[in-house]
Amino acid sequence: MKRQFAFIACLAGLLGCLPAQALELKFATQNPKGHPVVTGMERFAEIVTAKSGGKIKINLFPGGVLGGDQANVSALQGGTLDMVVLNSGILASQVKEFGVYDFPFMFANPEEADAVVDGPFGKMMHQKLEAKGIVGLAYWELGFRDITNSRRPINKVDDIAGLKLRVIPNAINVDWVKALGANPTPLPFPEVYAALDQKAIDGQENPATVISANKLYEVQKHIVLSNHQYNPQSLIISKKVWDTLSAADKKILADAGVEASKYQRQVSRDAASSALENLKKNGMQVTELSALEFAKLREKMKPVIAKYSEIVGAETVSALQRELAKLRK
Repeated sequence: MKRQFAFIACLAGLLGCLPAQALELKFATQNPKGHPVVTGMERFAEIVTAKSGGKIKINLFPGGVLGGDQANVSALQGGTLDMVVLNSGILASQVKEFGVYDFPFMFANPEEADAVVDGPFGKMMHQKLEAKGIVGLAYWELGFRDITNSRRPINKVDDIAGLKLRVIPNAINVDWVKALGANPTPLPFPEVYAALDQKAIDGQENPATVISANKLYEVQKHIVLSNHQYNPQSLIISKKVWDTLSAADKKILADAGVEASKYQRQVSRDAASSALENLKKNGMQVTELSALEFAKLREKMKPVIAKYSEIVGAETVSALQRELAKLRK
C-alpha cells in the first residue's frame, strides 16, 4: 500500500511539473498576408504570446481561407471559430445599428473616426453584439474606399452610371450604388478577383491597400479617389469562447486588441500612399473628382443616408452625430 501511495505521489509530482497546455485560438480575416489588417493580426498574436507567457497562442487564417465574412460570423457565434476582424458595417446583419458604420461620407478623416470608435459611442456599439453571441474587443481600420473598374476612367459622377460593381453583401451598399445609377452585385470578397477576371462584374470598391494587396490591378484598369466610405474594423471574439476564459486571460486579449489597434492603424495609414503608387506602377490610371463633382456625389448619397437613418434608428444616428459635432467645434 505504501508503494502504491508513493507511486501516486511521484506521478502527481511529475504531472505538476508539466507545462500547462496552451490555449489556441483561431483568428480569421478576408485580407491576405501583407495587408495592414493581417500585419495587425500578427502584432496582436505577438502581444498575446508575450503577455500570456506563451499560455495563449493565436493561429492566423488570412485571405478568406475559412470562408466569407458572413460564414465567419456564423462560425464565431457557434463557437467553431474563435476570432474575426472584419468591416464593422457587416455586423448590421446581426445588430441593425451597425449599419451606421457604412454611411457614406460619415467621417471626414481617420483621426475623427478614431475618436468616435474608441470613445463611448464605439464601446456602446460593441456592447450590443453580446446578445448575438459576439464580444467586441477593439476597432482597427480598413481605411477610405475608392472605386475601380475595367471599362472607363471616372472623371465625373455620371461616369459611374451603368457599371456593374461588386459591393459588400449588405443593403446600404446595394442602395448607394443604385443611387449612382450603377448596378450593384453583392459578393463575398474571396470571389471578387475571379468575377473581375471573368468580366462578370466591371468593378469594385475598396481602399487602395486592399486593391494593391489582392493584386486587383491585374484585372482593373481605372481607379477614382472617391473616398466615399470609411471602414472601421471590429475585432471580435466568440462569446462562447470568451465565457470560458479566466478574467486574467480576458484582460490579456482585450488589452492586446487595443494595443494592436494603434499599431495597425498607423501601418494602414503609412501603407495607403505607397499602395496607390504601386497601383500606378502596375498600370492603373488614377483620376480625382473636382470639388463640384464631389458635391454632386454627396448629394446623390443623401437619400440613402436618410433611408438608413430610419432603419438604423434615430437614437444611434443622433449619438454619432453628437460625437462628430463635438470633434468639429
